[in-house]
Amino acid sequence: MTTIAATAYAVVIPTLARDTLADCLAALAAATGPAPAEIVLVDDRPEPDDAALRHPLRLLGELRVRTTVLRGGGRGPAAARNRGLRAVTSPWVVFLDDDVQVGPHWSAQLVQDLAEVAPDTAAVQGVITVPLPGERRPTDWERGTAGLATARWITADMAFRTDVLTYLGGFDERFRRAFREDADLALRVLDAGWGVRRGRRTTRHPVRAASRWVSLRAQRGNADDALMVRLHGPDWWTRAAAPRGRLRRHLAVTSAGAAACGLAAAGRRGPALAAGLLWAAGTAEFAWARIAPGPRTRHEVETMLATSVLIPPAATWHWLTGLWRHRAARPWLQEAR
Repeated sequence: MTTIAATAYAVVIPTLARDTLADCLAALAAATGPAPAEIVLVDDRPEPDDAALRHPLRLLGELRVRTTVLRGGGRGPAAARNRGLRAVTSPWVVFLDDDVQVGPHWSAQLVQDLAEVAPDTAAVQGVITVPLPGERRPTDWERGTAGLATARWITADMAFRTDVLTYLGGFDERFRRAFREDADLALRVLDAGWGVRRGRRTTRHPVRAASRWVSLRAQRGNADDALMVRLHGPDWWTRAAAPRGRLRRHLAVTSAGAAACGLAAAGRRGPALAAGLLWAAGTAEFAWARIAPGPRTRHEVETMLATSVLIPPAATWHWLTGLWRHRAARPWLQEAR
């Protein structure tokens, strides 16, 4: 029979002290079941301001005495999680994002998840739910966030055996954004012969407010995809059951646009027109694919039109620069040592 000590757990939360942190900590404090033995909050702002954490920390109530606040240095969530990992002593460490809210029975469900795992299972993922508006169709950003509900291995709520994670060197800190660092770690866990399974505990991931340019900034993740190719091979998307996205189409549309500009500059009007039409057709198809399922408000349509023009070249740029930057990338364990 699994002992309580064997399922003792720590919670590590990397944070930028966003407004969502208060709800995250309040939900954790309210969850029924065995409380975490340790809570480590890693403040990853480049210039931390302790005043911004006072109110959220008070919401932990009695758990405040078990909580440690560390500074991450602004090096990204992967490095922040590693900072928290080095501070815990519990056999299990659970990573939560600062914009989630654990369910009312999360602690009890978590301990049950951990008690039921096989000895060769190193990680247990929580069930993520994303609330969407019921009175209208979701926006492009809301649909993207909703994809977290079916994503594999995301660290919005993921528990790991502490010793296994330490042995593997933790998260690869070359992933500076909250993107692909979870898939990379899961693939390394599987390659080492351990299992990863989904548990039954539930965690809510609301859609946070974002600017109209959020989809454009998200294209930086293509550089992380390039690093994944270097580390895990071109079939990593299949192994991770990760959607490949539209990178190939973005490369084709960008190439058509670049060709149209080059041919026009060379005075070759016919070929330039043909290439320009290909670019326009590809851009229009991309824009409509994003507009059609959405609310089609004026703001949403204008946003989709503008970003659909800019996203293909941005994705291409980040992909190519990522391939070059990570051309000699070695496995993380070698880098960490």
